[in-house]
Amino acid sequence: MILVFLHGDPATGKFTVGRELAGLTGFEFYHNHLVVDEVLKLHAFGTPGFVRLRDERWRAHLSAAAASGGANVIFTFNPENTVPQEFIDWIFGELPQRHVRVVSVQLCASETAIEARLATSQRQGFKKLTDLPFYRQLRAAGTFNSPLIPRTDLQIDTEVQSPVESARLIARLVQH
Repeated sequence: MILVFLHGDPATGKFTVGRELAGLTGFEFYHNHLVVDEVLKLHAFGTPGFVRLRDERWRAHLSAAAASGGANVIFTFNPENTVPQEFIDWIFGELPQRHVRVVSVQLCASETAIEARLATSQRQGFKKLTDLPFYRQLRAAGTFNSPLIPRTDLQIDTEVQSPVESARLIARLVQH
C-alpha cells in the first residue's frame, strides 16, 4: 500500500490537489475533514473527546487500508497542535512496519495567498478555518508549528504549480 501524506498549512490546496491526484491515480482520497466534521457533531474542537475520537477514526481507517494490502490512500493533513505527536509518529513509524510506503508531500504558499484563500466557498463547504483574524491569532500563537512531520519527500509551492501540475509531480514521485 502507498499512503500519500499530503500536509501543509490551512488553505495551501490540500483538498484541491488531493482530489486531482485521486483522479489521476485512482487512489482513495481520504480528506481529513471527513472525520473532523463528523467528530465536531459530538465534541467541540480540541477537547479531549474530540482529540481521542478523531485519532481513533483516523487510525482505524488507515489501519484498515493497510490491512487490505492494496488500497492506496491520499490523506490530507494540516499540522496543528491538537494533534498529538504520537499520531504522526504512528504514521511514519508503525505504518511502514505494516508494509505501507509513506510518501510525505508538503504543500505551501505565501501568507498573502493563504489569507486570500481562507474565505473561498470550497473551504466553507467543510468546517474549515475561514476567519482571517482567528487564523492570524492561531498563526501568531504557534498553533501550526506542531506536531512535527519527520520528513518531507516533496515540497510544492501551490502559488507556482497549478493543482493539476502538483498532482502530476506527486504521481511521478509515487511511481518511483
